[in-house]
Amino acid sequence: MADPAQGNIPELSVSDLAFAVKRTVEDAFPYVRLRGEVSGYRGPHSSGHCYFALKDEKARIDAIIWKGVFGRLRFKPEEGMEVIATGKVTTYPGRSSYQIVIESLEPAGVGALMALLEERRRKLAAEGLFDESRKVPLPYLPRVIGVVTSPTGAVIRDILHRITDRFPVRVLVWPARVQGEGAEDEIAAGIRGFNALDEGGPIPRPDVIIAARGGGSLEDLWCFNEEVVVRAAAESRIPIVSAVGHETDWTLIDHAADIRAPTPTAAAEMAVPVRAELIAVVADRGQRLKTGLLRLVQERKAHLRAASRGLPRLTDLLALPRQRFDEAAGRLGRALMANTHAHGTRLVRASGRLSPGRIGDRIVRGQERVATLQSRAGRAMAVLVDRRKDRLARVATLLDALSYEQTLKRGYALVRDTAGEMVRTARGHATGDRLEIRFADGTVPVVVDGSTPRPARPAANPKTANPKTADAKSADAKKKAGQKPGRQASLFDD
Repeated sequence: MADPAQGNIPELSVSDLAFAVKRTVEDAFPYVRLRGEVSGYRGPHSSGHCYFALKDEKARIDAIIWKGVFGRLRFKPEEGMEVIATGKVTTYPGRSSYQIVIESLEPAGVGALMALLEERRRKLAAEGLFDESRKVPLPYLPRVIGVVTSPTGAVIRDILHRITDRFPVRVLVWPARVQGEGAEDEIAAGIRGFNALDEGGPIPRPDVIIAARGGGSLEDLWCFNEEVVVRAAAESRIPIVSAVGHETDWTLIDHAADIRAPTPTAAAEMAVPVRAELIAVVADRGQRLKTGLLRLVQERKAHLRAASRGLPRLTDLLALPRQRFDEAAGRLGRALMANTHAHGTRLVRASGRLSPGRIGDRIVRGQERVATLQSRAGRAMAVLVDRRKDRLARVATLLDALSYEQTLKRGYALVRDTAGEMVRTARGHATGDRLEIRFADGTVPVVVDGSTPRPARPAANPKTANPKTADAKSADAKKKAGQKPGRQASLFDD
């Protein structure tokens, strides 16, 4: 039986109870600080919010970081990281569970930071961002130096002062916060911004970049341990010098930079040489070069004098050619006289052969020889023409005897079809086919009537014909052609 007192309890819906519990929890725990280990963290959701859990050895609570808060966090959560989370406790009526909405997050002590730093260092080293092969040497004398640091701190003044004392060059400052929320994004933007400048543009592109900050605690220097800064330094095409903190301070950008300076002042010293020392070195080397050149000239002069003493005198070199010249000059006069006499003798002999009487005789003999050759050529040409005429006549007679028209004159006929092809047999013709029969005196068209024709007398086959008959006909043809029997006519017979 129900208790009457219970009957007086007001009736609540599930939603009423859920929201009542929610208000009670939020009123009882407006803000709390929880220490626990991050569990189930998979990065931001597609909406930008983060959902994970905080746990210890006995309990577990769901945690939420809204998108706007996550972008402002100085430390991002990582799986297994021990953190201290500050926020308010609330419930989620849809699952009847309670959770904490985190508004700030920090590692649980220096030990947690060091563990996180070591884990991140191993991760980036595995990607090759710290390899020595990626590092490049600094230029010896840069024209422009870019500095990424706070424009209001003492660091930039120390750098400018040291550069001015050593070797004044142009310095470009990219203002960036070096501590606090959003500092890592500004530092990475400065490094990438210097790399994005065009060479020869209105703003000169630096030859060296210095990323600098003064000393501080591990938390103060943490922005130089963020991945975005380390990756920007590793991707830089311009040599970069890291100058963060004091000599004992180490950050991850020190591993990714091309060179690490223990202090910002030391970074300025690494970037430029001492101008006075450079001038002294140049002057010393110039003097050494001058001294060396003078010594070299003196040595070459001494060698030249020694070599000249070993050479023969000019008179000795010309003595033998002069003697040979004198002998040749003496022989030249006699040789010219002998040559003139020889040519004179040849001229007299030639003039004797060119007398008018002898020339006339040679002309007369030449004319007689020409006349004789002309007469012989005329007779030879006449004989050749007669032979060619006889040969042409014989060939014409043979051609006429072998023509099929002569065969038609002897009573034969030539049968062709409508295509002009020669008909050689009576078979293979249908009724109505048109044929054409050519005789010696004309052509007669005919039509096949379908009756069986009488077998035509087979033409004599040269291969099966009577040899005696064939020989007789061949002999008659040769007689008509003016040839002797037994010899075939040739078109090239004379």
